[in-house]
Amino acid sequence: MKVIDQFKNKKVLVLGLAKSGESAARLLDKLGAIVTVNDGKPFEENPAAQSLLEDGIKVVTGGHPLELLDEDFALMVKNPGIPYSNTMIEKALAKGIPVLTEVELAYLISDAPIIGITGSNGKTTTTTMIGEVLTAAGQRGLLSGNIGYPASQVAQTATAKDTLVMELSSFQLMGVQEFHPEIAVITNLMPTHIDYHGSFEEYVAAKWNIQNKMTAADFLVLNFNQDLAKDLATKTEATVVPFSTKEKVDGAYLENGLLYFRGEVVMAASEIGVPGSHNVENALATIAVAKLRGVDNQIIKETLSAFGGVKHRLQFVDEIKGVKFYNDSKSTNILATQKALSGFDNSKVILIAGGLDRGNEFDELVPDITGLKKMVILGQSAERVKRAAEKAGVTYVDATDIADATRKAYELATQGDVVLLSPANASWDMYANFEVRGDLFIDTVAELKE
Repeated sequence: MKVIDQFKNKKVLVLGLAKSGESAARLLDKLGAIVTVNDGKPFEENPAAQSLLEDGIKVVTGGHPLELLDEDFALMVKNPGIPYSNTMIEKALAKGIPVLTEVELAYLISDAPIIGITGSNGKTTTTTMIGEVLTAAGQRGLLSGNIGYPASQVAQTATAKDTLVMELSSFQLMGVQEFHPEIAVITNLMPTHIDYHGSFEEYVAAKWNIQNKMTAADFLVLNFNQDLAKDLATKTEATVVPFSTKEKVDGAYLENGLLYFRGEVVMAASEIGVPGSHNVENALATIAVAKLRGVDNQIIKETLSAFGGVKHRLQFVDEIKGVKFYNDSKSTNILATQKALSGFDNSKVILIAGGLDRGNEFDELVPDITGLKKMVILGQSAERVKRAAEKAGVTYVDATDIADATRKAYELATQGDVVLLSPANASWDMYANFEVRGDLFIDTVAELKE
């Protein structure tokens, strides 16, 4: 860990705890800052706040009092899930207090080089693939960021021989200033989180922050399946390395079922350990990064062939009497579900879909769900999903929750079928997050097998 003194004796407010907030608070305290933590959860229900207080860090819980900002803070570090429309953040910015996220702290202290991965879909799978390939090659890819391990925590023990492989959300990237990865990947860009950002343009701008400090000595890996990425490629100082499943590019590409990097065959697409066209894209992005880091083709091939996927991302759960169950709870938008379906024969799929109603229709999904054996539909968006099913000529049944949906899907299935949870919606109408939703699916499958 680099020892830096820019926070020493500076008053810093950490807004919001969760994993990243607690990690940031402890790091700042270690760096000599005078830290105050503010979290909305009451103290008696807040073990993280209790632990911080025991360690001598000031905590203010149970709300976000604006008068707290009357203190002379030099910096605010916010939890990435807290929107910039929050009154505390608005007041801080009005007072000229810089607002960062903890990935900026991770960058400032890291001895290890950083590979940053962002995008609308495929971030977690691509991050995991890259981490596993680099580790197999002896470069120890340490996963961190939005994947669940606070970057500021992992960075404290990373050495120059390691590589920080960081999954980065648009929320995290809104709060960076000096952040500078050696390699950055943007898997794709689709209209998601518009309720947070206000427009697709603002969402893209947040993602684009990943390359702000990059130079020609750094590499930006972009998905040239998208015209938007081709346009963005002309607007960066970084050296662009494209990947594509649609055309031959000066990078990683798919041709006649084979995955190439700059004219050299790395492996066959059929050898990738997880199904779906989206995973071919994820593998190509991984290949591009691996080759830029000098990894041997055989190591890439062996690692991606053995790759079993990531929990909640088209995860194979189990097989019961010839019916296979896949948990794709992370598919919280239409594109993710489209890509999940691309890996299966629709006539054998019972799709579980529906969730948080964000006001959008699902007409884009109609071609992808046409021919499905059945659908099981639930959640706030059920009526909108049903309209898409009717346009596609797919029959459906209603469900009250994930457990009910899983049981009904199994009742509709016969040997050789697939029950696929790929909701195309966020989970927040019924569940705290997609992990809870996916875990309930897994638990119900286990009950069905008993």
